[in-house]
Amino acid sequence: MSIDNLALRVSALNRKELVALARIGALNSLDEVAHRRDALWQVEEAGWPVGPLLRNAAAPSIASRAPLPLRRMTTDERLAADYSGTGLTTGPHPMAYHRAVLRSEGIVAADNLIRCANNRFVRVAGCVIARQRPGTAKGFVFLSLEDETGIANVVIAPDVFERDRIIVTRSRFLRIEGPLQNQDGVIHVKAQRIAPLDITSADIRSHDFH
Repeated sequence: MSIDNLALRVSALNRKELVALARIGALNSLDEVAHRRDALWQVEEAGWPVGPLLRNAAAPSIASRAPLPLRRMTTDERLAADYSGTGLTTGPHPMAYHRAVLRSEGIVAADNLIRCANNRFVRVAGCVIARQRPGTAKGFVFLSLEDETGIANVVIAPDVFERDRIIVTRSRFLRIEGPLQNQDGVIHVKAQRIAPLDITSADIRSHDFH
């Protein structure tokens, strides 16, 4: 089935919905679709009214079509489209694309924290998926950092939070350094140094206290 056939058969799908599906890659498995931008191009073509003669004409195969006028989306563009359209990505986690560099900088993946000794100074990094500041926690802030392997829990003391408030509250990705604390299998990193991390321009939302 082609995008043109889909638009004709499923009349309940309007152009805006087809564009959204094309942008997140949901139409890539259809016939004659090479990649997301090609799907967007074909959605625009399908939106133009044509007569019965052209509508019934056989569509050219990918091999016989002229070179596509649009390039494939970059990895960051695909991630931005995924998170904008669905709030998640079905492909690799954004952190996965940078793991080799992060590893060379001594940053520990979330699933490896359990292997680190108590009070060891560690570096962790990830996407902030939750920020919490319970009223009973005496000003302490708790973060959940997600990478492609799992979630690292971070505790930020009140003075450190006040020092780095803007970075903590506004950055989508963070790099945290501090001692690891393992109490009866409950693992968290006590933040001493906090820095923003440039991973992707995708608009990834978190569950926040503010």
